[in-house]
Amino acid sequence: MAGHEIPEPADRKQVADPVSDPLAAEQERRPCDPAFRHGVVVGFDGSTSSERALAYAIGMSRRTGSGLIIVHVANRLPTTVWAGCEPPVFVDVPDHRTEVLGLELACADYLAEVPWVLVERGGDICHELEEVGREYSADAIVVGSTHGLVGKLFGSVAGRLARRAQRPVVVIP
Repeated sequence: MAGHEIPEPADRKQVADPVSDPLAAEQERRPCDPAFRHGVVVGFDGSTSSERALAYAIGMSRRTGSGLIIVHVANRLPTTVWAGCEPPVFVDVPDHRTEVLGLELACADYLAEVPWVLVERGGDICHELEEVGREYSADAIVVGSTHGLVGKLFGSVAGRLARRAQRPVVVIP
């Protein structure tokens, strides 16, 4: 014998490695309501272009008979702004805009015809929209187009999302 083996205890539970076993990773994700499976994900921040995207997504959701997953991505800022640290570490900044958007959406008559849920995330908008789309097995992601200097300098969310998404992306002007 080249070494000695330590036998595994009989009562030890096997822990699945989510990286090596995609099925285990699927089971680890939080379950979502079946009404929203294969729904329509829409990015919403209250801007005019996101309101147009929401209107289109409502119609799309109504036509397909699926749920609407409204996603608001909260701002994340580097801690260098706050603490003066050298490495840029990102932290979640309290964003009360999601609460305000949620109240506005709850009072909106145009959302009465479709089941909807508001999901708040923090981080990169493109990554988070795609991640929510994956979690809900969304049939499409709807976003508004970016206008202005910021979109021209850094690239629009719609353009970046269309290049990397694993599902159809609908861009509303």
